Amino acid sequence: MTTHARTEPGRRGVLAAGGALALASSGLLTGCGADGTDGGGGDRFRAAFTAGGSQETLDPHVAPNFVDQARAKALYDTLGTYADDMSVRERLAESWESDASGTRWRIRLRAAEFHDGKPVTAKDVLYSYRRAADPDTGSPSQVLLSAIDFEASKADGERSVVFTLKAPNFEFPTVFAGPGTEIIPDGTTDFGKPVGSGPFTYVSFTPGGTARYRRWADHWDGAPHIAELEIVPANEESARLNALLSGQVHYAADMAGASVNRLKAEGSTRLLTVKRATAQQLLLRIGRKPFDDPRLVRAVQLGLDRQALVRVALAGHGEPGNDLFGMGLRGYPDGLEPRERDVEEARKLVRQAGANGLKITVETSSVDAAWEPAADLMAQQLREVGLRLTANTRAASTYFSEIKTTGVAAFNTSSTLPVSDFLQQRVRGGAARNQTQYASKRFDALLERARTTRDERDRLALLARAQKLARDGSGLLVWAFSDANDAIRTSVRGLRAAPPNSHDWARFDRVRIG
Repeated sequence: MTTHARTEPGRRGVLAAGGALALASSGLLTGCGADGTDGGGGDRFRAAFTAGGSQETLDPHVAPNFVDQARAKALYDTLGTYADDMSVRERLAESWESDASGTRWRIRLRAAEFHDGKPVTAKDVLYSYRRAADPDTGSPSQVLLSAIDFEASKADGERSVVFTLKAPNFEFPTVFAGPGTEIIPDGTTDFGKPVGSGPFTYVSFTPGGTARYRRWADHWDGAPHIAELEIVPANEESARLNALLSGQVHYAADMAGASVNRLKAEGSTRLLTVKRATAQQLLLRIGRKPFDDPRLVRAVQLGLDRQALVRVALAGHGEPGNDLFGMGLRGYPDGLEPRERDVEEARKLVRQAGANGLKITVETSSVDAAWEPAADLMAQQLREVGLRLTANTRAASTYFSEIKTTGVAAFNTSSTLPVSDFLQQRVRGGAARNQTQYASKRFDALLERARTTRDERDRLALLARAQKLARDGSGLLVWAFSDANDAIRTSVRGLRAAPPNSHDWARFDRVRIG
């Protein structure tokens, strides 16, 4: 999931308070129902995540955090799924094809059933997408789904859907795998006892607490290997680590820093490390002073020592960024020279802008453990070029809502998602999640040409041109890519390191124990 999911819930999920309380409610304390050796049961798999508190729901179209996406994967299915490079492959959809214009897409469904025995039909797909496209629902994929003209779209038989788009888009299949696009039965409004078509059936759930599921023998892709799945809350990283080491859980999400180093030395656990999983960003709001002067944007780009930032802020668990999202993913430009530090050129630009000694405030938070040390180090680095950076630390619970409208510079992250989706939602002029206020008619025109170009190679070439343009002027600085680290007991088989939001991430139906 954002990420992901997510798509921007901090580092793999919004941090919530009350870790000890969450542990108590889930039984992850000594003497609270676990056997202390292997996750608490031979055919029951337990996975620990940061939880979202009392407002959580099993509505799959509301999936802001990675734990929401893990629960959604257990209960529901999507039309498509992301490969590691964020290309799309089939899931509930057996195939899809467009007309020559890219405005009409026919999706053929495979034979699949919901947990109540009813077939998954075209009407269910139309209902699910219409609901997720409603801004009031809150789906992370709402912007992408809003491209559909639902009045002109229709079911063409029980297992065939025809989507008509408001404009041509040959990248449209990326939405089939998007978080918050799960298929639910037509007319569903109550998620107290949810019915899906995923590999597990619902047993029980307490918001902010444990979610319990049971193997579904009739799943179209084969029954899970485990009989029961529990997704338990452990909001503090130390709590997840200790639960894993003590054998109370099989899987602990989102390990970092000292925890990673400790796990590397443990014989009872194994790390699942994904390189370049999270784009670490510094957002410069170019629609406001002082960054409406492109010389200062360029000065910050050239003033950062990215190698040092990775070494210090990420404790070496990552690699330098190159001011573009999606390194290693489908659509990322080939052959880009790395952004090298050039203190003299940065100083020159600051002087030319008449900004020597300028005070700049950067918004930060404890949402991501890397941000505060990164802010401190950036302040030292930018002082050398004549800029005085100070950090304003905001509360984790309100950070993302506050930085939408406040300040001129802010830290942010994005987990893996298709490059074309990222550009549409976060860089295109006027996009709701374009927080740097970048507006370029040339960029938007290239993006539109890419969307309306049928040939894959030509389409990716246009996306590359658009990204190279935005790299210098958008104000979105990707200073590093941090690793994602989940951890499992050595008794666990069937899980591999996979990027957040991809098919194999949190694929608990493939798990075997022992």
